Amino acid sequence: MYMTKKKRPTLQDVADRVGVTKMTVSRYLKDPAQVSAAAGEKIAQALDELGYIRNRAPDILSNAKSHAIGVLLPSLTNQVFAEVLRGIEQVTEAAGYQTMLAHYGYSAKVEEERIASLLSYNVDGLILSESYHTARTLKMIQTAGVPVVEIMDVCSSCIEQAVGIDNIAAARAMVEAMIARGYRHIVYLGARQDVRTLQRQQGYAAAMQLHGLMPRSLLTERASSYSLGADLLAEALDKYPELDGIFCTNDDLAVGAIFECQRRGIAVPGRIGVAGFHGHDIGQAIVPKLASVITPRKAMGQAAAERLLARLHGEPIHERTLDLGFELKLGESL
Repeated sequence: MYMTKKKRPTLQDVADRVGVTKMTVSRYLKDPAQVSAAAGEKIAQALDELGYIRNRAPDILSNAKSHAIGVLLPSLTNQVFAEVLRGIEQVTEAAGYQTMLAHYGYSAKVEEERIASLLSYNVDGLILSESYHTARTLKMIQTAGVPVVEIMDVCSSCIEQAVGIDNIAAARAMVEAMIARGYRHIVYLGARQDVRTLQRQQGYAAAMQLHGLMPRSLLTERASSYSLGADLLAEALDKYPELDGIFCTNDDLAVGAIFECQRRGIAVPGRIGVAGFHGHDIGQAIVPKLASVITPRKAMGQAAAERLLARLHGEPIHERTLDLGFELKLGESL
C-alpha cells in the first residue's frame, strides 16, 4: 500500500477560516506586528488548528534566499562534531537561520555530492569540516557565490575563511609534555587517515625527532572507536614491545587503549603513559583521568557561524584564518 502525500493547508485556507485576506495572513507570517493584535491572535489560532506548514519555495525563487546554512559533517557519532554543531546552531537560530546537515563519512566524493544537493536548495552559505575538496566541489562553490567557512584546521589553505586550531602544534606540544615526563618510546595511533590525523602525526614526529627519538605510527582507515583503540594498543605492543607511551589522534582511541591495558593488567601510567586529543567528557570520567589536548569545539562552531552571518550581512573578510588555540590537560594517565 502506497502512502499518498496529503494536500497541505494553504494561506487561503487560513484566510478563509479567519475571515481575512490572504495578504493579511502573509503579512502576519512575515511580521506579526504588521496586523492588529486581535487579527493576529485569530490567525495564530487558525495556523495551529490547520497544522499550517510554511512554504518557503516562493521566497527562495524570488529572493534566491533560503535562510538556511548548509553544514557538512564527516561523522554523526563523533562527539567532536556534535559540540561544533551545538555552537553553530546557537548562533544561527538566534539570527533566524536553519541548518541543513549533510554527512559525508570522510569521503571527498561524497562531500561533493552532498554540497551539490545543498546548493540545489539555495542554501545561503556553507560550513565545511574539511580543508581539501574535489575540483568539482570548488567549482560549484565558486559558481554558487555563497560564503564558505571551513572549520577544524588552520594549517591548510582555505577557500575563503577558516576557523580552528593548529593540529600540528597541538600534537607537538602534547608529545613534548610526554617526553618531559620521561617517555621515550612513544607510538602514535591514528584512524581514518584524514588530514587532521596526518597533521597530528606530523606534530608527533617533529617532537620525537627534535629529541633524537624514533617516531613510530600505527594508522588505519577504520573509523575511530574504543574497540579500535584496544586493537591498535594490542598491535602496538606486539610490534613495539619496548613502548612506554601512546599518543592517540583522539580520545576514543586513547580510552580504548586504557581499557585494553586494564584488561591485560598493564599499569597506566606506571608501565605505559596514554594521551588523547579533544578532551571528551568520558576521558575525564574514567580512572585514570585521560591526558588530552583540549580543543574549543563549541567556540569553533560559534565563531564559524558568526563569520558566515557577517558575510551574509555584507561585511568583508577581515581575517582569513582564526586560530582558537588549545590547552593541554595532563590528567592522571601520564
